[in-house]
Amino acid sequence: MSAILETVMLVCFGFSWPLNVLKAYRARTAKGMSLPFILLIIAGYVAGISAKLLTHQLNYVLIAYFLNLAIVLLNVLVFVRNVSLDKQRTAPVLVKENKVRKFYGVYHAKKSDAF
Repeated sequence: MSAILETVMLVCFGFSWPLNVLKAYRARTAKGMSLPFILLIIAGYVAGISAKLLTHQLNYVLIAYFLNLAIVLLNVLVFVRNVSLDKQRTAPVLVKENKVRKFYGVYHAKKSDAF
């Protein structure tokens, strides 16, 4: 019975992670995401998997742990992508004659000035 309840818990978490990954992917920004939080979740799944392996409880629950871990690891990849996109948005834009217009601390260029 405890394995069934543990599986239900993991399935509930398992449904929320793909939604989180999709939301973060569509947002195209790392704002609101927390890498330490994601890493903490990963550590929890690794601890759960380790506990199952150390106690030789090799059952279907272990599959749920691995699936959830894979989805959370995907969340890390989306985070890295979004950080990269955030950096690209804040990088200076090259314009004709190497001039950059500065507006409120963020670099902008008119479309007519861009290469």
